[in-house]
Amino acid sequence: MTDDLAGLLAAGERAAFHGRPAAGVDPLRRALGVAGDRGLQAEAAAAGWLLGVCLSSAGRYGEALDALEPLAAGGADTAPELQIFAALAAAALGSVHRQLGRHAVARAYDETGLARTDGTGEAGFDCLLGLAADAVGLGDAEVARAELARATALTEGRHDWWRQRVRVGWLEAEVGLLTGDPGGAARAAEQAVELAERSGAPRHVAKGLLFLGVSLVEAGRDGEAVATLRRGALLAESLGTLPLQWPARAVLGALLAERDEAESARCLDAARRAARAVADQVPESLRGDWLARPDLAALLAA
Repeated sequence: MTDDLAGLLAAGERAAFHGRPAAGVDPLRRALGVAGDRGLQAEAAAAGWLLGVCLSSAGRYGEALDALEPLAAGGADTAPELQIFAALAAAALGSVHRQLGRHAVARAYDETGLARTDGTGEAGFDCLLGLAADAVGLGDAEVARAELARATALTEGRHDWWRQRVRVGWLEAEVGLLTGDPGGAARAAEQAVELAERSGAPRHVAKGLLFLGVSLVEAGRDGEAVATLRRGALLAESLGTLPLQWPARAVLGALLAERDEAESARCLDAARRAARAVADQVPESLRGDWLARPDLAALLAA
């Protein structure tokens, strides 16, 4: 039924974490309407957070910001359950701003979100891991390690937290790359890919393959990197996850430049198309930051 709120939320959650993110947008917008009509604040907050996750995963950053900002701005006097969703939304906003190259802004959102929690639970984890990612983006390995350790500690004994454990692997890979340990980064990324595969989470597999491919390049294992990045790019394209498509194709195109000029050109062209598609959906006030990302600027300039 169109007003089956539980069914709409379940469909949105499946799309966000186990399918094609764009497929969750319509049911989650409907869930927002149904929950709002019924005065169900917690369900509306859950739908808003999941909607932001789906939109940002598809590269629809402007719409994601519109969905998440009101939720994150909820007053400090709201119910504890709503505070949790406000923290989750703040962490999701931090993720969007990191993708736009705005790491200091992302850190502010993660700090605000963390302040709404007791430092535990899924919301506390998301904010702590966000702070670790912010530190990587800002080149601060010491802070990145410290925040990553705090986030990792929350996963101990939580074998049901597949999503959190996969994301720990991503950050371990990022820290490894930042600190000159590509071998360690590759091992962490490979473990994250394996866990995501066991969890039936294709988007997380695709992102893990991107980290693994970059780590293999840095480790001088170009042959393995080519196969890994091809697989990651194809999976990202099948899922419609533009934020994963353009970097996977860009790295693969650069890697193939001297061994297969034709495939390299195709990859770079696909990377530019995906990046421009994302740019079209970034708010005009933020588009300059997005286009100024060094890796993106180099891709589009070429």
